[in-house]
Amino acid sequence: MKIDEKELRAVAALAAPRLDTYMPIHKGLRALMADTLLAVGRMDCDDDLEFAQVTQRVVELLDFLRSHLSHENTFVHPAMEARAPGASGRIAGEHQDHERHIDELAHSVEALRAQPVATRGAAALALYRALALFIAENFEHMHVEETQHNAVLWTHYTDEELAAMHGALVASIPPQEMMFAMRWMVPFLNPAERIALLQDMRAHAPAPAFQAVVATVRPHLTAREWDKLATALELAA
Repeated sequence: MKIDEKELRAVAALAAPRLDTYMPIHKGLRALMADTLLAVGRMDCDDDLEFAQVTQRVVELLDFLRSHLSHENTFVHPAMEARAPGASGRIAGEHQDHERHIDELAHSVEALRAQPVATRGAAALALYRALALFIAENFEHMHVEETQHNAVLWTHYTDEELAAMHGALVASIPPQEMMFAMRWMVPFLNPAERIALLQDMRAHAPAPAFQAVVATVRPHLTAREWDKLATALELAA
């Protein structure tokens, strides 16, 4: 895939004043996918506990990606099609491919777990390579969503309408999945993005939910990142 620098500059110029619903979750997804891939690459297949933990992380990644596809299919694509028919066609087709690849990777994990210790290494390497290719495809896929899909959404919807759509999407997510999303999303935003997201959450979510998210993400922030967040939100040390 060739990256169009003019396209990137145009989107960057538009991004600041418009609501970008893709950006936060995509930053989290990139971090989650990269971290999981690295874990598979360094996994000690002779260590049963580590082997079980890492393969479970792959399962959790795949389950989360399935849900993410479903959220976009249910909320974002219909909004695009309502005002720009055909605009989501390419990515909708890629979503079908991704669902098939996710199933294939899930079967690979099952097969790897069934291997005797002596033959785990080769199967683990095969999984690592297949996962790497899948992640590479997803990185390109997310770029198209963040550029072309945002261009469509920003042309046909106001920020208030986009916020309502995104609010409905978020409201459909079960608490456990939301906590998992926050764990990967919040630490990998920049300070301004992190503060804005948590300010919005504190304004709209029950206090216990907000406090639980802060407790979940704090261990994954550096001391300096935490100080900036705590100062901005007036959080207890």
